[in-house]
Amino acid sequence: MLNLAERMSKLGTESAFDVLVRARALEAQGRDVVHLEIGEPDFDTPEHIVEAGVEALRSGQTHYTPTAGIPELRGAIATEISRTRGVSVGPEHVVVTPGGKPIMFFVILALAGPGDEVIYPDPGFPIYESVISFAGATPVPLRLREENAFGFDPDELAALVTERTKLVIINSPHNPTGGIISTAALDELARLAVERGFMVMSDEIYSRMLYEGSHESVITRPGMLDQTIILDGFSKTYAMTGWRLGFGVMPEPMAQAVTRLAVNCNSCVPGFTQLAGVAALTGPQEPVERMVAEFRRRRDDVVAGLNDIPGVSCLTPAGAFYVFPNVSQHGDSAEIADRLLQEGGVALLNGGAFGRGGDGYLRLSYANSLENLEKALTRIRETLVGA
Repeated sequence: MLNLAERMSKLGTESAFDVLVRARALEAQGRDVVHLEIGEPDFDTPEHIVEAGVEALRSGQTHYTPTAGIPELRGAIATEISRTRGVSVGPEHVVVTPGGKPIMFFVILALAGPGDEVIYPDPGFPIYESVISFAGATPVPLRLREENAFGFDPDELAALVTERTKLVIINSPHNPTGGIISTAALDELARLAVERGFMVMSDEIYSRMLYEGSHESVITRPGMLDQTIILDGFSKTYAMTGWRLGFGVMPEPMAQAVTRLAVNCNSCVPGFTQLAGVAALTGPQEPVERMVAEFRRRRDDVVAGLNDIPGVSCLTPAGAFYVFPNVSQHGDSAEIADRLLQEGGVALLNGGAFGRGGDGYLRLSYANSLENLEKALTRIRETLVGA
């Protein structure tokens, strides 16, 4: 009998992949399913990035690389972050990882353990809470409420901070709601962090997917250059999910600790993948702009369609590529999500999978064609209220 370590009971999963498996099983039976569950751009990686990766493979970039990343990519990332966030960081502040999740894992493991507390957004990306628990620390949910456009209330955050708080995790633009954190909330977070001495991990993976205004990072606030870890990557912005290329930008001592965890876990990131990342950052940005413009068009269509369904209300998200409609008038959101898959042929996620704050909501990814989105809206209406 397999006897797993007790800590494995604290490690969760991503419901998006569970729903994908169920949806694929229905398709194998001949059912037509519209996929709105996976948070993945439905665009191909831009051609110049692909060519850079192919050329790197052909030139022999298939061997071990430095654990923290090759100098060319770390330098390009430092330049990009310095330019876009208006701060001064160097390659020594950058750690490159196979996707963004290792940054979450390594930072939480490095900072928090038994007796410590980590504040995280609720609803929020489920891996935050999962890894906090796995590390032996106490997860402390920070509610994001619809009445605040799914931003956090600074007073609620202040009330949660204790002498045991080691880390606060934020995500803006936000998965699953598409909301952003206000300037005032970022200011208060920074003030609290400096005053109370905790670190902030700012998940900015959707920073380029913003539909109004400009991206704001907590790292720009006084004192926060030494207390912020930026989590970012190439998956969303450059449609490179399968390339597995992410990075963190952090104080140099933190980077050294994260690199030590990385060498014990994944050794390094392939050189050809990293050189594709250099091409992404330094090459043409028009493909990103076209993709975001298309996502905006889809967002507007989906929000209007959802708000036209009786008993459904949906805020217009400011970023990312998700909508988070309130379906509480129709009953339990988990049961609704299951009905929509089994009866309606629409694969989406129960908001409760992102924390208790998501109960009563659904998460839909609009990373699909307008034709399929319209089909999904019709099926959602028919399932919930009839023809």
